[in-house]
Amino acid sequence: MYDPNFTINTCYGPINQDILRKAKHIQLLICDSDGVMSDGWIYQTNDGNIIQRFNVRDGYGIKCLLTCSIEVAIITGSQNQILKDRCSSLGISYIYQGQSNKIKPFNEILTKLKLNEHQVAYIGDDLIDLPVLMKVGLSVAVSNSHPMLLPHVNYITKMTGGNGAIREVCDLILIAQNKISRDFNGNLDGLC
Repeated sequence: MYDPNFTINTCYGPINQDILRKAKHIQLLICDSDGVMSDGWIYQTNDGNIIQRFNVRDGYGIKCLLTCSIEVAIITGSQNQILKDRCSSLGISYIYQGQSNKIKPFNEILTKLKLNEHQVAYIGDDLIDLPVLMKVGLSVAVSNSHPMLLPHVNYITKMTGGNGAIREVCDLILIAQNKISRDFNGNLDGLC
């Protein structure tokens, strides 16, 4: 029997059954970059080079999704080679940089992958992400998002952007789809 208030315990804490129901149908995770894949800080050297840091656990979560035939895409307002290189190393094929209006690339990805909006999860951190967050089946904000974004999402991560938030969402999707144990005890060789 379905009870939207029923929760299950995970390593991230209790998860509402409604969130798990939404995550069960996800075939594509779209991530913002700055503040989600990275910690939101931009480090600039004296010679003008930009440095960003990425979390290896987020990267492993992305690789787990891809291993399980769940696509991952990036739509971001920024544009830099560092992100392009990181996506390439992770096997992310769909990367849209320099996007001030994220709806256009969102619709393009859906058409390419022949997916419906309810099959998509999106994770963002600021108001530029809101138009896409309002369309997807599972809308997620990192815990250190802009406060005005938080009332408009289905799920707020426990982890912050650039510090494991993407991994948390990847694990949530895999748990909902019974592709990984919710408590992570035992042998994980059975992933997908």
